[in-house]
Amino acid sequence: MTEDVALVLDFLNTVDRERGTDLLDDPVAWDGWLAERGLARGDVDPAGVRATLRAAVGDPVAGVRPVHVPVTASVVDGVPRVVAPDVVGAVLAAASRLVVLGRWDRVKVCPADDCRWAFYDRSRNHSRTWCSMQVCGNRRKARGWRERAARR
Repeated sequence: MTEDVALVLDFLNTVDRERGTDLLDDPVAWDGWLAERGLARGDVDPAGVRATLRAAVGDPVAGVRPVHVPVTASVVDGVPRVVAPDVVGAVLAAASRLVVLGRWDRVKVCPADDCRWAFYDRSRNHSRTWCSMQVCGNRRKARGWRERAARR
């Protein structure tokens, strides 16, 4: 499961609102990302799939569209596996495994407008809101305090 979480989060975080960068816009960086994970490009637009998955985990600015990608179920060394030939299939297979394990609802997007970083909620009661309480959560709390103080 840890590998699935890492792959899904890495894919969702190929866009960085704070820095204003998108790995998918840089073919060399995207190829490096794929090579690091042993994945191949595919025929399906990864940006559209990323937006759909980000919307599914709570990103209010991401768009949703239907995505259909072929995957293969096989048994290797006595273990059933779902495999895919490319990055989009691998990410969707990993996300599907999280759904089957009841862990998909732990993948979340930080609500900070200048962040929107995807993270995995490891809290016992699934209540984590911010990607980092030390950064985004603290900024939001400080902003709220300043606004309340200014109204007084």
